[in-house]
Amino acid sequence: MRAAVCVGAGGPEVLEVREVPVPAVRDGWSLVRVLGAGLNRSELRTRQGHSPNVRFPRVLGIECVGVVAESTDAALPEGTTVAAVMGEMGREFDGGYAEYALLPNALLMPLTTALPWDVLAALPETYLTAQGALDALGIGRTRLLIRGGTSSVGLAAASIAAGHGAEIAATTRRPDKAPALTAAGVTHVVVDDGGPLELPWPDGPDHVLDLVGARTAVDSLKLVRRGGTVCVAGSLSGWSIADFQPVAMIPSGTRLTAFHSDDLKGRADVLQRIVGEVEAGVYRPNVDRVFGLAEIVEAHRYMEADQASGKLVVIP
Repeated sequence: MRAAVCVGAGGPEVLEVREVPVPAVRDGWSLVRVLGAGLNRSELRTRQGHSPNVRFPRVLGIECVGVVAESTDAALPEGTTVAAVMGEMGREFDGGYAEYALLPNALLMPLTTALPWDVLAALPETYLTAQGALDALGIGRTRLLIRGGTSSVGLAAASIAAGHGAEIAATTRRPDKAPALTAAGVTHVVVDDGGPLELPWPDGPDHVLDLVGARTAVDSLKLVRRGGTVCVAGSLSGWSIADFQPVAMIPSGTRLTAFHSDDLKGRADVLQRIVGEVEAGVYRPNVDRVFGLAEIVEAHRYMEADQASGKLVVIP
């Protein structure tokens, strides 16, 4: 089979498309024919050498969709449509950047859908993260600020929150990406030029979904209304907040929480509901661009240059 193998830490050129053996099925694991894989910035950081305990060479990819090719589990018959997310895919074991992936049965989420593979591949990590983060915030008919709005998770979160009747502001560093935000249900596009954000609410939003992460989290705590909640669910600016002092930096009564997509791994019920909303036209899949496996280096360059407005997908 063909696989995009990360041969070591470095730039996009360390991803090499190679012929490798198809993995052999073993107890507790199933062989999945990968028919689509979403690209994620966490894979970019793994490729750069920032993920701990990753040994190279490694096939990256923290998510994929496809069909079961072989399994020892009677609940996963051959031909079942499945999705898989996280659970150390592409880190401790080979992930979705390949024609086949051997995955733990516990990660596989059987789905019923007629969506095209590129659209289905855009949903698992993106929409599960967005849904989990909004659940952590307790979203409803509230005022929501999304920082990092044109990321794939940001657009998914806007689509979900709009369906709940939220009034949404979202940031982007590029004014030319504003149409993607408004199409996703954003009411107020806020250009983040590095200075103070000009928000439509004098007393601040009720909630902030911070997908930029480490660089902006403390500022988000200052922006949210007193008693509001900030949820950090992204790492566009890295993993750690330098010199973080909770007592000094979290205003009294304001809440800081987080969401990690591992919390919803294996939740076929949640993903099936999301798929249904996409099929019904309630949620937008927000696919920016689809690449072939042979274009994986170009895909990582595109992702690293922040050119996308939405999800990037690889079709092996």
